[in-house]
Amino acid sequence: MKKTLAILLAAVMVLCLFVGCSETDKPADGEKGSVYWLNFKPELDETIQALGKTYTEKTGVPVKIVTAASGTYSQTLTSEMDKSGAPTLFIIGNQAGVKQWKDYAMDLKGTAIEKELSTDAYNLYDESGKLCSIGYCYECYGIIVNPTLIEKAGHSMDELKNFEGLKAVAEDIHARAGELGFDAFSSSDMDGSSSWRFTGHMANLEYFYEERDAGGWTECPASLTGKYMENFKNLYDLCINNSLTAPTDLATGGHDAENEFKTGKAAFFVNGSWEYSAVSETVPNATMIHYYCGVDGEEKAGLNCGTENCWAVNAKASAADQQATIDFMVWLVTDADASAKMVEQLGIMPYKKAVASSNGFLNDAAKYTDNGCYVMDWATNYQPNVDDYRAALVAALNQYNADQSAANWEAVKTAFVDGWATQYAAANK
Repeated sequence: MKKTLAILLAAVMVLCLFVGCSETDKPADGEKGSVYWLNFKPELDETIQALGKTYTEKTGVPVKIVTAASGTYSQTLTSEMDKSGAPTLFIIGNQAGVKQWKDYAMDLKGTAIEKELSTDAYNLYDESGKLCSIGYCYECYGIIVNPTLIEKAGHSMDELKNFEGLKAVAEDIHARAGELGFDAFSSSDMDGSSSWRFTGHMANLEYFYEERDAGGWTECPASLTGKYMENFKNLYDLCINNSLTAPTDLATGGHDAENEFKTGKAAFFVNGSWEYSAVSETVPNATMIHYYCGVDGEEKAGLNCGTENCWAVNAKASAADQQATIDFMVWLVTDADASAKMVEQLGIMPYKKAVASSNGFLNDAAKYTDNGCYVMDWATNYQPNVDDYRAALVAALNQYNADQSAANWEAVKTAFVDGWATQYAAANK
């Protein structure tokens, strides 16, 4: 009898070797697993602590949520991953994070949470194609528009579908500003409180199209080609030359672009989704359009959207904990009450069943995506030695604003393109 039992056990062991039996391949029957979310956003803590408690009450699955103090996430994650009972849900928010944590990231392709996404624009992959993390919220930026002023000027929002249309409308409004009582663009100041809208955000249009030509960036490129500098110039020139403030007066700042837009003094305002609450108080029908700049096919372009808030599931957690974590994620983005609370804090979530956002600019971004437009990801996040790089670009733009000569534009191109290579070399000694 003992000999027969030993033979049977040996056969089972051999079979397991052939079919790949593993205690982590799938949860054991009845094993619920647990969730440990190491949260990145302190402002989200109160909401998700309550949601975790609700989920446990509904399902019996334990949910532990720890929120890292602001600015300490990387250190906290490193410390927690070295412990037993490490986080099952954590954040990998950029390609540098993918490089560091890819071995700890479960491939989310084909999982229930991946199937709930409304877009893959905020997904992060490693070099093998593994889906390491997925965005759970995002922000956007572009050109904020007051449709009422566009109509008062005798134009229609339907004209704003490409650079040619935007240019015609903006130049007409500027030419008739005295008659209309408002101008095209609000001020484009180059002081520290405003210059980032152009050296960081608007610059993204050049980076994005270079990135797209290269098939996507997975790390900071050592150099730029400057292929789309003329497109950047198209839009930048339109902003500074059809504005309430003369280009020569932009260097020192002091103009309140937001207030100019809110009080109806300008029809266009270059900024992002975080401005919705402020501007919608007085311009409730404010909307956001793409950075039209003359690139072929830009009629199918959406807004500049991005995030560093991306969920990853611990590849080294047990199968039961992985499943419990994914189930919890799916609940957060599909349950009406849970997703409403998440959206209230995050603005918008890129999931099919998540409750709609109350932020009109984020809803504009979602409409572009729903209509098949491509998302312009935040390639600007790759800027090397960002402070030094942008400071040189501000200096060159100020010189150009004072005198829009061909030579001064060449200096802008040098700061933009050669400056990237210089700062990349400095950052990668």
